[in-house]
Amino acid sequence: MPTPHDLEGLRVVAHPLRLKLLSLLTAESLSAAEAARVLGESQANVSYHLRRLAQAGLVQLVEEARVRGGVAKRYRHDPSSGEALAGGDADEHRALMAALSAELVQRSARYEPGAPIVFTDAEVLLPAEAWHRVRDLGRELGRLLHDEAVAAGTPGAVRVAATVALFPVAPALAAPASEAPPSSDPGAE
Repeated sequence: MPTPHDLEGLRVVAHPLRLKLLSLLTAESLSAAEAARVLGESQANVSYHLRRLAQAGLVQLVEEARVRGGVAKRYRHDPSSGEALAGGDADEHRALMAALSAELVQRSARYEPGAPIVFTDAEVLLPAEAWHRVRDLGRELGRLLHDEAVAAGTPGAVRVAATVALFPVAPALAAPASEAPPSSDPGAE
């Protein structure tokens, strides 16, 4: 079976339809035809992207059912499978972040006015122990979101959007002296 890096590493999920499929296939297993109907896409397009996700190990075939003389293959997403995509080069990482950003913008267009938003954005320095705790809490949040997801139409269910990307960043390069901000110390110069 190919490894995720055989399929361009992080690029395999850096596609808006693949991100939607991973979310959709978290709560229930669906065939390409069923997923296509839900997403308003062609069956051929969804089938192609499902095959790519399956080759990368991000969705698993969980059922084959006879449907009108054919076989419907139903897939499900295992959220922990994304851990295998760790790493990747800078271009793969940027492609994934661009796809996540675009998906977040699309989801925000469906924001329910007046509903509370939990929001955090940060680029900070953390002690190594705190970084490991934050990373583990991010994983736990991802598992909770995916473990508790229910199928569309479940009474009382609340549709939520979540995008979490936690990663260490390289130190910022110091600005050349000619570009440094002016000193606020009147005695400096």
